[in-house]
Amino acid sequence: MDNLLEIAEMSFTYPGQKTPTLREVTFSVERGAFVTLCGPSGCGKSTLLRHLKSVLAPQGERMGTIRFEGRDLDQWDQREQSQRIGFVMQSPENQVVTDKVWHELAFGLESLGYDTAVIQRRVAEMASFFDIQDWFHKDVSELSGGQKQLLNLASIMVMQPDILILDEPTSQLDPIAASDFLLTVGRINREFGTTVLLTEHRLEEAFPMSSRVLVMDHGTLICDGMPAQVGQQLRSQGHAMFLAMPTAMRVWAAVPNEAPCPVTVREGKDWLHGFAEEHALQPLPKEVEHPHGEASVIGAEDLWFRYEREEADIVKGFSLEAKQGELVALLGGNGAGKSTSLKLLAGLLKPYRGKVWHKGRMGVLPQNPQALFVKKTVLEDLFEILKDTGMTREEQEERISYMVKLCRLEELLDRHPYDLSGGEQQRAALAKVLLLSPDLLLMDEPTKGLDAEFKQIFAQVLEQLLGDGMTVVMVSHDVEFCARYAHRCALFFDGKLVAQDKPRAFFSGNHFYTTAANRMARGLVTQAVTSEDVIAICGGSQPQDPEVPKDYGPLPKQEEKTAAEEKKKFPWWRKLIAGAAILTAAAALLQSLGIVELAALFGKVGTLLIGSKRKQIFTFAVSLLVLAFATARRTAPKKDLGQVPRESRKLPRRTVVTSAMVLLMIPLTLFVSCYYLENKRYNLTSFLVLMECMLPFFLSFEGRKPQARELVVIAVLSAVGVAGRAALFMFPQFKPVMAVTIIAGVALGGETGFLVGAMSMLVSNMMFSQGPWTPWQMFCMGLVGFLAGVLYRRGWLRRTRGSLCVFGALAALCVYGGIINATSLLMWTYEWDWKMLSAYYISGFPMDCVHAAATFVFLWFGGEPMLEKLDRVKTKYHLIEERL
Repeated sequence: MDNLLEIAEMSFTYPGQKTPTLREVTFSVERGAFVTLCGPSGCGKSTLLRHLKSVLAPQGERMGTIRFEGRDLDQWDQREQSQRIGFVMQSPENQVVTDKVWHELAFGLESLGYDTAVIQRRVAEMASFFDIQDWFHKDVSELSGGQKQLLNLASIMVMQPDILILDEPTSQLDPIAASDFLLTVGRINREFGTTVLLTEHRLEEAFPMSSRVLVMDHGTLICDGMPAQVGQQLRSQGHAMFLAMPTAMRVWAAVPNEAPCPVTVREGKDWLHGFAEEHALQPLPKEVEHPHGEASVIGAEDLWFRYEREEADIVKGFSLEAKQGELVALLGGNGAGKSTSLKLLAGLLKPYRGKVWHKGRMGVLPQNPQALFVKKTVLEDLFEILKDTGMTREEQEERISYMVKLCRLEELLDRHPYDLSGGEQQRAALAKVLLLSPDLLLMDEPTKGLDAEFKQIFAQVLEQLLGDGMTVVMVSHDVEFCARYAHRCALFFDGKLVAQDKPRAFFSGNHFYTTAANRMARGLVTQAVTSEDVIAICGGSQPQDPEVPKDYGPLPKQEEKTAAEEKKKFPWWRKLIAGAAILTAAAALLQSLGIVELAALFGKVGTLLIGSKRKQIFTFAVSLLVLAFATARRTAPKKDLGQVPRESRKLPRRTVVTSAMVLLMIPLTLFVSCYYLENKRYNLTSFLVLMECMLPFFLSFEGRKPQARELVVIAVLSAVGVAGRAALFMFPQFKPVMAVTIIAGVALGGETGFLVGAMSMLVSNMMFSQGPWTPWQMFCMGLVGFLAGVLYRRGWLRRTRGSLCVFGALAALCVYGGIINATSLLMWTYEWDWKMLSAYYISGFPMDCVHAAATFVFLWFGGEPMLEKLDRVKTKYHLIEERL
């Protein structure tokens, strides 16, 4: 047996979680096999697959071994893994990295260092194989979802991998595009001999191509075998995963017979025709009638919409009405305009022609569930949606307890919403939307990523809500769900509805856009469109729907404050001080602006020209605003953000080297520039200072394997500093750059703090003007970030709000202000004395006070949240862990 991949006794637990996500998983994959891995959402499928490529492996505690071609996976370097292990992600958008189709195809080969001739040959070959010549030169942004996913597959296959791993690649594709994509994967397996390992919820198309099926549940493998064998095992176990098996298999299992188990639609059709020859088929039961009101609760009349004036219309004459208590499903291909139309109905977009109206309270479930998450845990997010409903704490807990049980969120309450799997995120988002019991519910792909059992529970919940008068309009690619539960189905094409009817009439009239059950029964009973319909005509026993949970236990205790405690935390005298400070600050600002004409306040470079008197007034006003913000803010519960353990406070050798650069090399460079180059080569000086700032990173990267994510975090922090300085250009010295620099130093180390500070000043001066002051500003701001990192590492600076704010204010006054005030004199004259230096310090002190106040304010409000976010990034992606 030639095994390409071997996993032995693998267990894995995410950071901060007590329950393992994977539990002693053991299996092997033969070379050339097509293996489908399936299971309920949240069972650990994606976690397992991501461990099969080191760069994608999540951080946490892992046990067991993973061997690729007989060698431990960790022994394969990233270049070898990139070439030999292909990975296609769930979302097409997350894997596209370039702007053009042809460049996306060539990107992987260019990264691997292939010469131009090889790249051209392979790209041409792969473009021909995937039949993408017609859109070879297009922008990636112009492609549909199915084309983007096909492009992702082609860009992986051009590197000729030995194994192709696909993590639910069709979850965002319409049925036809999904079928085409999976057929292409099957063709790759057959014609190239490429090993395929696929996770998929659309088992109707995946099973026929599979040589082997693995089923997971709660982190363990429960079935392993041929598709038909796995179906029989799940049926005998009475496992809920049998509900996800192909239609032919489920119909066969519900009807007493001795025939072999069918897997494909063709096999199911042959079985059904053979059964009909020996048994009289029963008449098709009448279609279920769904009573609803006569009053329309939402409507759209002749809507037209385009995203840009010069672009083509996306929505072209869309009209729709939905009655009270009705479930309307909008179906159609990717890019037809369904999601855009739903946004128009929700009021998130405005049509340039036509009108939209609705009655009652509206709830919206977007296509991306992450858009609904605003808190750090699932439970906090659920409470957040009810905060303005007027419910008591007990009522909120009771309602949330039921929704947690209903959506199977018990084990996810303390998890960050972004750390959940796709199906888990969808369940959490559904719970959040359903908590409000809206009169009108708009949903975009609500069943995406959900397992078959929860889909049925979700359908029963919807039926209860519809019976209570709620109206539902949903966009979906799940034709099986719509055929069984929708009251009315509508086909979207070319920006408008082209057909709509009840499910039986709608799907039985389609040849391609229909269900597997209808394909099986066509020719015998044309209007059978669900597996239940086919089971009924065969006289089989209908499977029982899972019960909707009715009992629920108490929620975990939360650190929520009562109204009395909140009132005590925010006494009346603080409100009085804050109000008085704001009024006085406003009066002071008006006074400063009234001294001269407003237009005279702005100089050529966009900064304020403030005289000495107005400087005092401005500083006084800003100080009052700081007082107002500090007293008006509710006191948050104290959090232990953690300090560096005593045994880890010794500075590493690299930090000592960096200290020598910061305190010796950079000042020497500035000295030479000032006295020997007479500040005339400040561009060269800035470049040298920048190189000296980055040198510690070069030394560090030589000694370890860095991740691109580290550079992304550093770049983002620098961009935040630049953007903050640019956004507040009209307020001299009132900028967030120093606060961001201090946060970077504390969270990611002294070298990072120095680089973020220096880069922020260099780049932002491209907008504020470069000059001989630039390298000095780079040095001073970088020095503040470096000191923050070193002092925190030594335990002298704590991560409390007070400690950070005091350090920030002192750094602005003593370090940044102290050096810049002196260099302001040195840049213009080399003959100075203590009187001149004192005069420069005194004249610059008001602006230093404003800078200190700004740093204090930004650290007060943004320090803890940003440090928590960076801690989460470091933990999740294992970045720069206590590296200085």
